[in-house]
Amino acid sequence: MTVEVWLPFRTDEIEGLPEGLTYRFWDGGPDYPADPADCAFYAVPYMKGSEVAVRPMAAMTSVRVVQTLSAGVDHVEPGLSRLPEGVRLCNARGVHDASTAELALALILASLRGIPDFVRGQDHEEWRAGFRPALADKSVLIVGYGAVGAAIEDRLVPFEVARVARVARRERETARGPVHPLSRLSELLPDADVVVLVTPLTEETKELADADFLARMKDGSLLVNMARGAVVDTGALLAELETGRLMAALDVTDPEPLPKGHPLWHAPRVLISPHVGGPTSAFWPRVKRLLSSQLNRFAQGEPLQNVVLTTGA
Repeated sequence: MTVEVWLPFRTDEIEGLPEGLTYRFWDGGPDYPADPADCAFYAVPYMKGSEVAVRPMAAMTSVRVVQTLSAGVDHVEPGLSRLPEGVRLCNARGVHDASTAELALALILASLRGIPDFVRGQDHEEWRAGFRPALADKSVLIVGYGAVGAAIEDRLVPFEVARVARVARRERETARGPVHPLSRLSELLPDADVVVLVTPLTEETKELADADFLARMKDGSLLVNMARGAVVDTGALLAELETGRLMAALDVTDPEPLPKGHPLWHAPRVLISPHVGGPTSAFWPRVKRLLSSQLNRFAQGEPLQNVVLTTGA
């Protein structure tokens, strides 16, 4: 009996795949490459949305592993209840750290130093000189201190920030210092010049950055959302932006994609990038190494990496 693997890459694009498995290429197209009931390892198409990701899952009666190519797994969660018991859901922890951290730093620097205003000035042939805030000597709060949060801190340190505070669901110690629990967030917010959101989207973190959260941020501080759009209450953020009290840099929005005519497009002191934290040239080699490693572990019956949950457990 063959063991079928669905991949969003062709096999000649990935080095080191184990022999003895039957590989099917599916990148979210309307036609399946084979019967979903025969799929044992499902690598979810990348950035094709929840509807595509979930579509074959109800028919995957033999699946044993669902592997996302993103750190977040919220896009496949609607399909988990349709899977058999014992299916391991794995994420792509580590694949997006470098790319997402790069963009977080780019958005912070661009927002503080006024790069969007310089671009608009160039469009109008205007010399918009003057003093701007620097990242040096600023206090940064990272909310959601996992692999991406740690990668962001690694890149912050050379910029001579005054301090970095870290918050996650679980309190712990790291080589760089303590990670505080979410319960301490309200007391840490008023001291931060820059607040970076990199949390997964869960019931606990949905609209975490609500009106009360934003009100606790200091005047003139910058909110950077690298997480999911729904982690921020869009209405509450718009209210703060309209007063000019806060700045924002958003790689994700709610709704997403942001539709034409939405007030966020033209809100003051906001910089928007179109959810491009992960898709860079750094993605391809890292995700292919992950898939090769996972499939070799799967073929040899070894423990998989990045197991988020097991259905029915």
